[in-house]
Amino acid sequence: MRIAILQDDFPPDSFGGAGIIAFGLAQEMRRRGHEVLVLTTIRDSQYAGEFNYEGLRICRIATKYDLRFQAYVGLWNVPVVMEVKKILSTFKPDLVHAHNVHGYLSYRSIVVAKKLGAKVVLTGHDVMPFNYTKYTDFIDLHEAGVPSVFHYRVNAWQQFRANRFRYNPLRNVIIRHVLRSSVDRIVAVSKALSQALNENGIGNTRVIHNGIDAAAWTVSSQQVLEFKKKYALGDSVILFGGRLSGIKGGGKLLEAAEKLVRAFPDLQILIVGKAGVYGERLLKQAKKFGFQDRLIFTGWISGPELHTAYHAATLVVTPSLCFDSFPTVNLEAFACKKSVITTCFGGARELVEDGVSGYVVNPYHVSMLAEKIQALLTDRKKCSAFGENGFTRVRQDFSLTAQVDAYEKLFRSLLV
Repeated sequence: MRIAILQDDFPPDSFGGAGIIAFGLAQEMRRRGHEVLVLTTIRDSQYAGEFNYEGLRICRIATKYDLRFQAYVGLWNVPVVMEVKKILSTFKPDLVHAHNVHGYLSYRSIVVAKKLGAKVVLTGHDVMPFNYTKYTDFIDLHEAGVPSVFHYRVNAWQQFRANRFRYNPLRNVIIRHVLRSSVDRIVAVSKALSQALNENGIGNTRVIHNGIDAAAWTVSSQQVLEFKKKYALGDSVILFGGRLSGIKGGGKLLEAAEKLVRAFPDLQILIVGKAGVYGERLLKQAKKFGFQDRLIFTGWISGPELHTAYHAATLVVTPSLCFDSFPTVNLEAFACKKSVITTCFGGARELVEDGVSGYVVNPYHVSMLAEKIQALLTDRKKCSAFGENGFTRVRQDFSLTAQVDAYEKLFRSLLV
């Protein structure tokens, strides 16, 4: 099978979950004997062109524009689509597997793929097919507990008010048309995302959860010791990571930590990711609380160093304040036998079983978040048991092999 992968950002340049998931799928498809070509984008033209990365053939297309116009360019990025058409015309894929294309490749690249005769599958990783940015409108900030039932229908007036001059009244209409006319099947990475897509007029979905190769995340005790020495880590370390931004809940985590520092004088927060402006904000907030020295930034790390970071942590917290489809960080934590405290907004609870492998919380309620962190830092046996349960669950139900099996079965069914 000849498979073309479309993804706006892709390793080694990717900092987001979608790129990491697309990379894992592409690698496994290649190992299974399929011919795989990846089409992605880059901002700097000097890095454009074709190259090989860990056995994968990758074509980078240079493109850069003011993202204030994403509601328009994300629909049809003319020069990029012309390049996509050339590349696909030469490669002649049997199937095109699109992931995130809303930023740079644009939805028109999907139309081109379909017109060239390929079957097209789109994996939805987030709410961008119906929303402009991170989605919070469905959240009731006055909810006292951990809600489990949500309604995700977007409101055009709210979108206009939130985006102003960036608003394109035809954006969602055009995206729905493209998905109905040019996509043979839409995959959602969680049941929650499937529900959200359906409630916003995007049907033809099936759920394939993301998976992970847990065996690849094993590290030696010596690696862990060296990592902890390098970053001066103790034995009460909370890992917080991913593509860092305010909506990921770092501020709420610091508020919770402020309530715990007296009880846990060795408490540290290991921040894995590219800090940037948001990292400075976290440092400023921590300084206000008087514990800026407890924030440890690793910068962007990957491979064995990233794996070791998880193993060096006591637990992992993903307190997203928005719809988070299926946090990759949770998969990675379980692959390293770490317990997880995660958000109730989105599909995280489809992996994290509350009271079994971690806790599901409403991160807007800082006292709840602090209480669960304290429970796991106090009861290390439970913390360890939760991590073991998560590891077992990943191996049984969320393996990379199972994920690729499901995609391969879907692809073959479309090509019959």
